[in-house]
Amino acid sequence: MLPALIGFAAAVAAASAAGYQSMAPTGQWYGRTVTGLGRGSKQIALTYDDGPNDPHTLKLLDVLAKHSVRATFFMIGRYVQQRPDIVRAVAKAGHIIGNHTHTHPLLIFESAAQTRMQLVDCHKAFEDAIGEHSTLFRPPFGGRRPATIRIARELGLQTVMWNVTGYDWNASPAAVIEKKVVRQMRGGDVILLHDGGHRAMGADRAQTVIATENLIRRYKDDGYEFVTVPETLPKAESCLTRAP
Repeated sequence: MLPALIGFAAAVAAASAAGYQSMAPTGQWYGRTVTGLGRGSKQIALTYDDGPNDPHTLKLLDVLAKHSVRATFFMIGRYVQQRPDIVRAVAKAGHIIGNHTHTHPLLIFESAAQTRMQLVDCHKAFEDAIGEHSTLFRPPFGGRRPATIRIARELGLQTVMWNVTGYDWNASPAAVIEKKVVRQMRGGDVILLHDGGHRAMGADRAQTVIATENLIRRYKDDGYEFVTVPETLPKAESCLTRAP
């Protein structure tokens, strides 16, 4: 009986660990991903998910331009189709645009064929809106399994996660967002924020815009440099060529 119980406990623990790794931003069990820029680095990458979003993506662009900061935006294909003008504005301002799937499903529950379609359809939406763009990919909710990373790699995409989040998807006050980010910062961080919402266009991200300006001021005063994700990667891992 005891060996059986030990075996059952081990199986439960393994399943729990596997589930955690499928959602943990810094987990590497299921394939190599970008999670940070190197502990202690004086570089910070601001990243934004779930756009383009009217009007907050454009308001965010104003803040970033005011401080001469470039960021990385992971956009949802169906929103790209709705507002290609916002996507073009983001690209024209020199920011990096990455694939966040076409409709924002949790990919750990999607088949290989569905996952591939999500990435390809989002890619096509970008091509129609702006032509060439980055080959960065971020899975919705951070959810992935081995097939997710493999399919992304087959399509020439590099998976980018994060190691700091502002937990701003529920429109927390700017001061709360800022406090949560600051608690996690160690230098060399990829920060996850949101300029949109996956449920519908028009999500209120006013507090994220305010928090962004506060964070830029705080860390610039401390001597940090804000960069895009591709600026931090070796030339051999360039993400600036278009996916097939």
